[in-house]
Amino acid sequence: MKLNTKDLLSAGVLIGVAAVGLWLNTDHTMGSARRMGPGYMPWLSFAVMMGLGFLVALAGLFNGPDPISKWTSSEIVFLIGGAIGGVAAGMAAAQVPGWPSAGWNSLGIGIFVGCLIPSIVPSWRPLFLVSAAFALFGLVLEHLGLMAAIALAVALSSLADKTHTPKGVVGLVVFLCVLCWAVFIYELDIRVPVWPQF
Repeated sequence: MKLNTKDLLSAGVLIGVAAVGLWLNTDHTMGSARRMGPGYMPWLSFAVMMGLGFLVALAGLFNGPDPISKWTSSEIVFLIGGAIGGVAAGMAAAQVPGWPSAGWNSLGIGIFVGCLIPSIVPSWRPLFLVSAAFALFGLVLEHLGLMAAIALAVALSSLADKTHTPKGVVGLVVFLCVLCWAVFIYELDIRVPVWPQF
């Protein structure tokens, strides 16, 4: 047995996030594959994530060694700052009447802010900026609609890698908007706003 530390830690993160996501999703109705409720796709996504986490953990038991590089002081500071900033932003949002405190929005705001802070450090940027894009998607979906939520999430996550071109980002946004409309709105008839709701 040759342990791969990076894979085992990655598996722990995947399984942990999936477990929290599945627990938070228990408030939503599931529905069926044909008539999906609001909890069906999150449940499916987190179940797949948990399965992938277990596969990565299994692989990590045999494909090592691959030690973790030592973190720099700026990585540690911004990671701790992100945790503190995210908790503070979530708690502050919970106290604001209206949209910020409605439903799970305060948690989403906390996750968004908590992911933006460590993404300042270039080595953390791919992980945390993409995570912030997922949180942003969830925060704006209901009010701005599916198309704007996809565009904002793709635009934000594209900042994680300097090799992305504006033309490529626009192409990906158009492709994902068409694909998601065709699959989720047209074919599966999921009741989610497509355009902004004012």
